[in-house]
Amino acid sequence: MQRTWIALGALAGLTAVAMAALAAHGLDQAALAMARSALEMQGWHALALLACGLWAPRGGRLADCAGAAFVLGIVLFCGAIYALALWGVRVPVVPPVGGTLLMLGWLLLGLSALLAPRDHAARR
Repeated sequence: MQRTWIALGALAGLTAVAMAALAAHGLDQAALAMARSALEMQGWHALALLACGLWAPRGGRLADCAGAAFVLGIVLFCGAIYALALWGVRVPVVPPVGGTLLMLGWLLLGLSALLAPRDHAARR
């Protein structure tokens, strides 16, 4: 899954930049303010996906679960905010679920670090 998380992180970063350009050139001030929080979350969690990819060989299943939570969280949270900012479409339950998945991703990534087997060669 290492390459998958890195590829998805790169895709999330790419689409965050594209959405920022679209928002800057095509939204009024109120919609732009809404889109900014989604852009910020997407950018940070693109980096979190890259971290999952780099950590996955050591972090194991928990790191993979963190990556999955980040992907779903980005799609749900950011997607719902973009839908509201761009098209005025409200999906009331979706952003909190997405935000919860983003938080779960961080929890799982942290647990994967705490529970990973120790590298005895590195302690010498």
